[in-house]
Parts: sequence; C-alpha cells; structure tokens
Amino acid sequence: MDVATIARMIQDGWLTTAPLALCSILVLAIMIERWLRYRGIEKQTRELTRGVVEALGKRDLSTANALCQTSKTPIAQIFREGLAWKNIALEDLERILATSRQETVSELRRGVWVIGTIGSLAPFIGLFGTVVGIMKAFHQIAVEGSGGFEVVAAGISEALIATAVGLGVAIIALAFYNYLNVKIGLIGNGFARACERLVQALLYVESSGPAPDVRGNAPEVGRGHPLPA
Repeated sequence: MDVATIARMIQDGWLTTAPLALCSILVLAIMIERWLRYRGIEKQTRELTRGVVEALGKRDLSTANALCQTSKTPIAQIFREGLAWKNIALEDLERILATSRQETVSELRRGVWVIGTIGSLAPFIGLFGTVVGIMKAFHQIAVEGSGGFEVVAAGISEALIATAVGLGVAIIALAFYNYLNVKIGLIGNGFARACERLVQALLYVESSGPAPDVRGNAPEVGRGHPLPA
C-alpha cells in the first residue's frame, strides 16, 4: 500500500481523522509545554533545599531568604511562605506548608487532564468513524444492488483507517498522560521531603537560641516555631 493510497483513505474518513489530527496536535503541544516546565525541577529543589538548610544551620536567615527570593523553582515560593510566618505552632506551620505545596502541585497538573481526556475519547471517535464507514459500505451495496468487494472496499477502508488512527492517538495520549502523572508524583514527593527538612532546620534554629532577623539586625527572641506541648 503506497503513501498516496493511505492519504486518500485518510481523506475519505475526514469526519473522524480531522478531529483526531487536531487531538494529536493538542496532545503533543501540552506534552512539550509540560515537559519543559518540569525539566530540572527535582534537581533545583534539592539544590535550593540544601542551600537553605545550610544557611539555617548557620542561623543565617537573611541568606536563606535571599536564596528563596532569587530561585525560580516552585519550591522557593513554598519556602518563602514558611520562613515568613512567626509565632506559630509547629503543627500549624506544617499545615501551611502542606497547603502551599498542594497548590503548587495543582498548578503543575494544569493541562494534563486534557491529555487523559483525549486518550479516553480517541478510541470512541475512531469507533464512530468505523460505524460511518460500514454504513457507507452497506449504502453502496444497496445502490449497486450487489455485494462485490469492489463495491464495499471504499467504506471498509474508511472504517479501518478511522479505527487505526483512533487507537494510535489513544495509545500516545495515555502513554504521555501516565508519564506526566508519574513525573508530577516524583516532584510532589521531592517537595514533601524538602518541606520536612525546612521544618527540621527551623526547629534547630529555635533550639539554638535567639536568631538574627532576616535583615541581619538585632536578634529576635525566638522565631516562634515551638514544638507541640
């Protein structure tokens, strides 16, 4: 089967192949955009966490805040919010960090649902094209008054190409969808570990006595992240 024949079959089944082509373009666009968005986040999270924890270990709050201000990784916003709170119990700080973390992960999921939806719908769009192609084949039989292969070949070809395209788009979309979900899960786990290390570092600052404020001026009398009673 040559390329011209395949192209003609796709053109004959435009009712389903055109929507599936648009869906495949949308899947690729979202996949590329999300992949670029996720690239390097895990490494940047580890590097920022290490820097912030080391600064807090030296009780250098100004450096810790500066690192968070200059970093472009999503965990930086979570850290800034955690460092901004004062006179708050440990369990409350953990809840604040958890909420901020959930909001950040939700932003990372933006658009991924579209890929999952296309992966679920593509086979049904292909099935619709299959039904249309078979209907055309039977219509040709009724018009011609005979059931020879030549009569039904065009309709059957349209039905098969619609099924094949629908399955192809669905397989690609679901593969991308699963990959992105796994990637988001790994990033979310990295955020959780980073927040745990931040809380531990803040507890160390509390246990080691008064710390300088974020401007490096006179010491504060405790940042206010006490252990629960």
